[in-house]
Amino acid sequence: MLYTFSISISFYFPLLSMNAIHFFRKSTMKARSRVLSLRNASFLGFARSFNPSVFERKLCCKKKDFLLNFNQVTQSHHAYPFRFLCFQRVVNDTQKLHCLPSSSFVQSRAVSRPYDVSIEARVASTVRGLSTRGNDIDVTPLVVGGNVAVAEGENNVKKNGVSAKSEVEKEAWRLLKDAVVTYCGSPVGTVAANNPGDKQPLNYDQVFIRDFVPSALAFLLRGEGEIVENFLLHTLQLQSWEKTVDCYSPGQGLMPASFKVRTVPLEDNKFEEVLDPDFGESAIGRVAPVDSGLWWIILLRAYGKITGDYSLQERVDVQTGIRLILNLCLADGFDMFPSLLVTDGSCMIDRRMGIHGHPLEIQALFCSALRCSREILTANGSSKNLVSAINNRLSALSFHVREYYWVDMKKVNEIYRYKTEEYSMDATNKFNIYPEQIPSWLMDWIPEKGGYLLGNLQPAHMDFRFFTLGNLWSIVSSLGTPKQNEAILNLIEAKWDDIAGQMPFKICYPALENEEWRIITGSDPKNTPWSYHNGGSWPTLLWQFTLACIKMGRLELAQKAVSLAEKRLSIDRWPEYYDTRRGKFIGKQSRLYQTWTIAGFLTSKMMVENPQMASLLYWEEDYELLDICVCALNKSGRKNCSRGAAKSQILV
Repeated sequence: MLYTFSISISFYFPLLSMNAIHFFRKSTMKARSRVLSLRNASFLGFARSFNPSVFERKLCCKKKDFLLNFNQVTQSHHAYPFRFLCFQRVVNDTQKLHCLPSSSFVQSRAVSRPYDVSIEARVASTVRGLSTRGNDIDVTPLVVGGNVAVAEGENNVKKNGVSAKSEVEKEAWRLLKDAVVTYCGSPVGTVAANNPGDKQPLNYDQVFIRDFVPSALAFLLRGEGEIVENFLLHTLQLQSWEKTVDCYSPGQGLMPASFKVRTVPLEDNKFEEVLDPDFGESAIGRVAPVDSGLWWIILLRAYGKITGDYSLQERVDVQTGIRLILNLCLADGFDMFPSLLVTDGSCMIDRRMGIHGHPLEIQALFCSALRCSREILTANGSSKNLVSAINNRLSALSFHVREYYWVDMKKVNEIYRYKTEEYSMDATNKFNIYPEQIPSWLMDWIPEKGGYLLGNLQPAHMDFRFFTLGNLWSIVSSLGTPKQNEAILNLIEAKWDDIAGQMPFKICYPALENEEWRIITGSDPKNTPWSYHNGGSWPTLLWQFTLACIKMGRLELAQKAVSLAEKRLSIDRWPEYYDTRRGKFIGKQSRLYQTWTIAGFLTSKMMVENPQMASLLYWEEDYELLDICVCALNKSGRKNCSRGAAKSQILV
């Protein structure tokens, strides 16, 4: 099929290379999107110094006419000088607009493949090989007719000897497929919950960055990476949008908590699909989602590790997005600690629960994001200082958490005997913790063998609650020492009835009750004791637990948790969370058919069946981190550096 090219700026036409023309001629008429960019437009003949901020591109398909226009615009973008690539298709006299964020065609050398289009033109990556999928993954085609499809042959026995999928798994895959959100004909994520009977979805019909992570891993482990690539690209473009609350704008690197695909009516019975992000302007309490950018970087690394396609990481716009996130996290401030200072409600616990300060969950994700960035950032002159700052921060953060967040029987006894009001460089009680802060429940609860990392630490305050996600991700990211990681799993096993109960796992233990609940939560009616974020049981935590267990060689413990969840989740219609001390009842305000409950279960099942793939998602101990000590560079008399104490805990 031939196309007619018309370029509004005629003198650019001779600059089109034969390869670019061949690409467009070979693409079928059903093409809805392409990932292209003028950031590095040498494939069109433009020089490297070409400034794309002064051009807006429109690539339109109309019946048999193919039009390529470059229209000059007067406004440039501050963070990302690219615009949407738009494809228009006339269907029943209704014109729909299909868009994808532009990308660096030359940098990535990758072509996005819409579900209903066959592309003969391929541009392979020459940077890290030609593989686009993991070697051991079933690569049965994912897409059929614009929807995510269940891979062919899923009911059959797998070649590696694993038995056929259970009915629960089949139902879970069907539900996950039904939760997929499309934008301009391509999948871009999954809704938070997809209950057809829900009359008031609130924001559960949106795509959340943190919620999509287990869905993304499930698709990646299944050999289906397109939805993840689209998600990463679209959220990257949303990063550059203006974010304002009461005339104040946060930093450019902030990622949205969620986004929704909306259909906007135009003139002449036309419609346009747009992405509507939420950066916290609509969130409860108007809290910025600190964890979104950290999860985005973690998922970006996972995409490369599992698919083997690193070209996405190497794109100029992706590299810029990483730098913007890191600029926010590594910015100088008044804080004396290497841990990240955040407000209450800025992570998975997105309501007031007394986690403001330096919560463990944020520190574990921060550590992972720093280690990911160190791997992903392109080595050049401009990244040298940033990589150095990452190494210094990682070193200080690792020591800080390992030394001061750790709690076991020995440490509790030490705190119990703390002297207070110490003023010296050699103080033992550096944070001036009063022994009376030790809660009475902890004395009898903590086992002889085992320990965990505190939920929070700041001057004169230790939060002794056990926060499951923070501890599990500290294992995954190697924020804790090998001995500490092993002790955390020992504690979970010893206190299985408290932390797992009848539905794994408690988001935190124990719950805030009585006067403590009223003061800390503000009498939150949703966070009542043993419900929601206040000691509720969240099945989505299953995949983090499975990953931590596989890393520590405790596969049988992961299998125990997966089997426990599998008995109830389908019968209970895949709830968001469970209530009561043992997780016996479905949460009183729990959404049903919660997507990350479904995806967390599927991801856990696949990792249990193929632990080798799970090894791509965690980090081993970095023995060089503790050798990077800024104290060694300081000759001002800082005599007491306790790095040796942390080193002594490492199993060599």
